[in-house]
Amino acid sequence: MNLDIVHDIQTVYRKLVTATSRPGTLVVLDREARTLDVQMECLSSTILLARTVLDPEVSFKVISKAEEAVSRMINQLTYSKPVDLPEADFIFILHDASEEQMKEALNKAKVGNLLNPHESAMIILEVPDVTKGDSMILTGPGIQDESFLSLPNVSAWLAARNEKNMEFPLGIDMYFVDQQDRLIALPRTTQIRENGGEILWDMLQ
Repeated sequence: MNLDIVHDIQTVYRKLVTATSRPGTLVVLDREARTLDVQMECLSSTILLARTVLDPEVSFKVISKAEEAVSRMINQLTYSKPVDLPEADFIFILHDASEEQMKEALNKAKVGNLLNPHESAMIILEVPDVTKGDSMILTGPGIQDESFLSLPNVSAWLAARNEKNMEFPLGIDMYFVDQQDRLIALPRTTQIRENGGEILWDMLQ
């Protein structure tokens, strides 16, 4: 079964909107991921998101040892152009990126301006498992009272994210995908603090 460029991408877009409106909620992309007929040095969910959000009017940057190959394939699939970090509308940080590269990407990501806060970067970050790692408590719009989340390697991105999001509505929105084709969103409106409890997951298919 091949990817239906209209139906499947619309489904992915709706799931992306759901994840954004319900920060910390697991959204599953495995059905759509199984339709892909492209093999790349990145996760299937990353390809799905690239095909969903990119077009010739926006730009992107790939952070990876395989940056050249992945950028070329994304360009062929979406006609979006790769650019330097400070200009990128979308930044894809792949699983092989170092902690230093991750921090640099977040530090250089654009945050928009007061007249156009939407002209900021969207960060797509590959992780091994979006249910394992440091436990956090989330609060903010789309969350009733508080929500619980566990993500790996939080120390590599949390401080940089918080600094970029200090002057709302300026900031960056982050999306995490894993090897099981699951997606979690942390938009700039979400407040994060550390937690030490057990995580109970709400998963949306």
